[in-house]
Order: sequence, then structure tokens, then C-alpha cells
Amino acid sequence: MQDKTSPFKVILGSSSIARRKILAEMGYEFTLMSADIDEKGIRKETPEELVIALAEAKADSILSKLQTINNQEKDERPIILIAADTVVVYEGAVREKPANEKEAREYIKGYSGGHAATVGSVLVTNLKTGFRKGEWDRVEIYFHEIPDEVIEKLIEEGTVLHVAGGLIIEHPLIKPYVKQVVGTTDSVMGLPKALTEKLIKEAL
Repeated sequence: MQDKTSPFKVILGSSSIARRKILAEMGYEFTLMSADIDEKGIRKETPEELVIALAEAKADSILSKLQTINNQEKDERPIILIAADTVVVYEGAVREKPANEKEAREYIKGYSGGHAATVGSVLVTNLKTGFRKGEWDRVEIYFHEIPDEVIEKLIEEGTVLHVAGGLIIEHPLIKPYVKQVVGTTDSVMGLPKALTEKLIKEAL
């Protein structure tokens, strides 16, 4: 049931459970749509440019889907589409989802006693006015030494195989080994709240 009292509708262009959770925590009601894009086909010079380009590709994919869906419901309210992307940067290189367990293991071993960063984008499009704006947020994460048996447990459990850089900081197994987070956890999880809020306000 769409909440008819809200002055605008929100579509979250993501299938990420973490992003869904964060947007719900922010108090928004929203519908979900996922984008079909070839993430590997998009390459940019910097991680910041890359996450913006990926969010734009996701938004465009969803917009083209929406155009093919015949809009029966005559709704006068603006529709806000939120797209986002997050990559991990380690020693200057961009890391996306690990290809397999071996790669995930190498990634996490690298973070042990070291540090990584996440670069996340938020792109907000107002479907009624055509307004579109995207910005990015960067978070630095420092780790204590992560024991091998913890790395093996993480890989066995499997969540790390489905996230950028195999990096999760809010997982109970890894939490004790996170030394410092310079930035916000919601940004690492894929949707920086303050930035999302700011862009929604600008888009309306």
C-alpha cells in the first residue's frame, strides 16, 4: 500500500538488502526496482567517477523500464528515484564483488592489519521535473589483524562473496577486528543517509 499522505513517491533502484534497510530507517516508504546493467562494462579513471557512472547507468536502466510500464495510476505527486553504487578502494585499486572464494580470501587477508576505503554514490532523479544530481561519499576503514580462522568462517558463511571488495564491517564475525571507521557505517553499507537526505531535498 502506497502511503497517499506522502507528498512524493520514492523508488529505490537497488536490490541491496542493506540499502533497503537504511532507506526504511530514514522513514521513507518506497517501492523497489532493480537495474539490469553490465557493471564490468563501465570503466572510469577514478573510483569517484566510477560510482557516479554506475549509479547513472542503474537509473537509466530503471527509467527505461518505467517507460515501458504503462502508467495506469494517474499520480500527480513527484516520483523520486534513488540509485546508488559502492566500490571498495584498496591501495589505489578499485575492488568490486570478489569473483570467487579465493579472491575473497585474498581481499580480506589484505585488509588484515591494514586499511581500505569505500567510495559510494547516491544519484537522485525527480521523474516529474527531470532534475538529476549525484554525489559521492568516501569512508576510510582501519583493521586490526584478522585471524585466518575468522577469514575462513566469513568465507564459509558467504556474505562476503556478494559485497564489493568482500568488505563488511557490521558483520558480527568481523566487527571485533574493525579498529576505526572514519566516516559513517551507512555509507559503507551502501547508502549514506545525510547525502541521500540532502539530494532528495534538492530534487523536490
